[in-house]
Amino acid sequence: MTTHTPNRPSTVSLLRSMPMWPLTATLAVQTLATMTLYSLPAVAPEVARDLHVPGTLVGSFVAMAYGVGIVSALISPGMVRRYGGVRATQAVLLGAAGMVLFATFGSGVGGLALAVFVLGLGYGAAAPASTHLLVPQTPQPVFNLVMSLRQIGVPLGGVLAALILPPLSLVIGWRGALLTELLPILALIVAMQIPRNRWDADREPGRRVFGRALLQPFSLLRESRFRRLSVAAFIYAGLALCLIAFMTVQLTTVVGLPLVQAGQILAAYQIAGSVSRPIWGWIADRWLTPAQTLAVHGVGMAAASVLTGLYAPGWPVWAITANAILAGCTAGGYTGVGYAEYAALGGARRTEATGLGTAIFFAGGMAAPPIFGAAVTALGGYFDTYLAGAACALFSATLLVWPGSSRR
Repeated sequence: MTTHTPNRPSTVSLLRSMPMWPLTATLAVQTLATMTLYSLPAVAPEVARDLHVPGTLVGSFVAMAYGVGIVSALISPGMVRRYGGVRATQAVLLGAAGMVLFATFGSGVGGLALAVFVLGLGYGAAAPASTHLLVPQTPQPVFNLVMSLRQIGVPLGGVLAALILPPLSLVIGWRGALLTELLPILALIVAMQIPRNRWDADREPGRRVFGRALLQPFSLLRESRFRRLSVAAFIYAGLALCLIAFMTVQLTTVVGLPLVQAGQILAAYQIAGSVSRPIWGWIADRWLTPAQTLAVHGVGMAAASVLTGLYAPGWPVWAITANAILAGCTAGGYTGVGYAEYAALGGARRTEATGLGTAIFFAGGMAAPPIFGAAVTALGGYFDTYLAGAACALFSATLLVWPGSSRR
């Protein structure tokens, strides 16, 4: 993407060249969509009490949304090409609004399942649509930075759901808490209509959305660079979800920390992931290639995984927190550069490439945690399982920097 020369543009001039309005709009879409995704887990205890179901069942709906999101991600390139990136982001928000309404007014667990299904139909299109809008308006020297800033919407949405919805549910009930999300979602749908004619000027009304068009993203896997990137994306996404999903359980049952303290360490992971994303984007634009930057992530993930597998009673909290921050900066901070690399490798087919990347990320996040949990049970502990995860991360890092895998 970028050419490293002695006379680089100044930091101020680069920041001024960023497409602030498209970035702000797509960041808002990602944040609200992700907040909706994590809204049910955020109020899971209240939902479980009201509907008389296990709280773990409510939390598992996130996996269902990712599963439906894989299909959505593959459909989205055709939809974006035909109707435009703005219209596709509005469809993402409509899915989020539908989730709120079906969850609030639906009947029991079936209503919740339908709500999450509707959300998943739109959620997979968020990254491809945003990429389609941002790439033409983003100068190459800040491309990875802009894509990484947009990805902050994922942890930000999760944090907002965790901070806002539980207190509201205690005051107005979980259904009322979910309904408070509806107003900003609808307001953003209307606001996105304002630049629609200008930002969607490249739409192709005759473009097919379904049929063979659904499989078009997979044709990119004929290129070795896409295969290598996709293997790494699958493994990185899976390992990242395992670190999140099992962190509090491991810290409370193995290390013996109180639940509140374990939650604080998980929060440190999330914050590190949020803060580090634009930093990694800046590094990929200015000092390393995107592939090299992603390889560094893999090495960091491997180190954090090995250390996590070594947790035992008596481990100092400061050391566990430091390792959580390392894991957050690597396993929680790679997606911006990852999406940017998919888009850059795709060239004119950037929308299809990002749809492929989204499907791969979602598939890794769905597949790895159940396998990881089964391995922990079969092996009688976390160390061997995390060691295998670390080996996979190092293998991925090697693939990314293997001769012929980089664009530069």
